[in-house]
Amino acid sequence: MTLAGHEPLRRFVVLEGVDGAGTTTQLRLVGEALERAGAPYWTTSEPTDEPEGRLIRRILSGELRRDPGTLARLFAADRNEHLRGSGGILERLALGEIVVCDRYVLSSLAYQGVACGPELPAELNAGFPLPELLFYFDLPPAQSLRRLGDRERLDIFEELPFQERVGAAYNAALASCEGSGMRIVRIDASRSVEEVNRGILDTISASLRLSLADDVE
Repeated sequence: MTLAGHEPLRRFVVLEGVDGAGTTTQLRLVGEALERAGAPYWTTSEPTDEPEGRLIRRILSGELRRDPGTLARLFAADRNEHLRGSGGILERLALGEIVVCDRYVLSSLAYQGVACGPELPAELNAGFPLPELLFYFDLPPAQSLRRLGDRERLDIFEELPFQERVGAAYNAALASCEGSGMRIVRIDASRSVEEVNRGILDTISASLRLSLADDVE
């Protein structure tokens, strides 16, 4: 699948990476920096907290067992509502807000691409526009899973062989974005939280012409 040809959405920023790479922590820190700068923004994540997203979370936790193709379709439905629904990404961008999202299209191409094969996720996600800026948190899966070691319960995908395949699928998905107009920034996620955050804020500042100060505690 190639994603080239999609017009990236201005002021839309996405964080991607394998489980435990640190995207959730950085989503919070980026939001705090935008708040300090007085910039209009919205931080969000997928799966969402809407009914579709809550159902996905029940499947990921192992509470419900569903076919991988069903899960791929649920992710696409959740994403469509997240993007186009009331109060969603497109509406927020139209209001002039910066939207920062933890996971988006590439996560489906990677995770669902491994779980049920690449064809269905590619078809389901072909119509979604890309972000202006994508940060890929590069971290060996063995290291990322060690970060999840203190969790009481892991999701169904949080196993080393699966995560290694997801890492390879992410690289293939990133290659498919060549020529799309989306800027891809690889982040060495093995660095400290502070170092990762500084790199992200510097890139966002330059790309969106903002002045974001890092104040990680």
